[in-house]
Amino acid sequence: MVINRQKPVVFTGRATHIQRMDDAYEDIRKAVLDAALPEIAFDGWSDDVLARAGEAAGIDDNSLHLAFSGGVGDLIAAFSNEGDAAMLATLDTPDDMKIRDRIHHAVRVRLEADTDHREAARRAAGWLSLPGRQALGGRLVYATADHIWHWAGDKATDYNHYSKRLILSGVLGATRLVWFGDESDGNEKSWTFLDRRIENVMQLEKSKAKWQIASGGKTPFSDLLGKLARRRYKTR
Repeated sequence: MVINRQKPVVFTGRATHIQRMDDAYEDIRKAVLDAALPEIAFDGWSDDVLARAGEAAGIDDNSLHLAFSGGVGDLIAAFSNEGDAAMLATLDTPDDMKIRDRIHHAVRVRLEADTDHREAARRAAGWLSLPGRQALGGRLVYATADHIWHWAGDKATDYNHYSKRLILSGVLGATRLVWFGDESDGNEKSWTFLDRRIENVMQLEKSKAKWQIASGGKTPFSDLLGKLARRRYKTR
């Protein structure tokens, strides 16, 4: 057997198998989530609800465990991922929208994706706020912020890649809390609050830009975060 050493030999069989298994688990997660959501509004996110939803969806115990090895946290992650997917499916190409308008629009669309399951979203936020669960909550909201910035056209590869997403994560979380209790017409209270938060961020960005000019474009962590951001884009 002659191997062309100019090209790497890539074995794809295992990777393909893993991808197919993951796709199968995604189907299970969707079916279980759909069965669970009507109950969550009343009973919350719990192991009992997960088990009942698995039974209602016709999923055997072994498959349910494999698809939700992280238990209720994985069920909430499936809920969050489904909301992100719905947001991206709704968003059109931003075209000539200003960046602040893009962010405002995307955040609004993301929250509205949960309109039919607002109580489930509120209970998920409560579940994630308890000790030992905040890391998962942080990862989920960061993922949403990442989706929004990519849709908005962000190509930052320096420390701004992370700072933008962290700041937007805070805006998302704060606006969501207002949205949970918003009974105003058309949720105008929430969108007005969102406008103010984005204005705060814009002012912060202006101040940061001035600080960068005065300091030669560097921040204490810019080199480290820049390397992380560039590495992230290489793996996409």
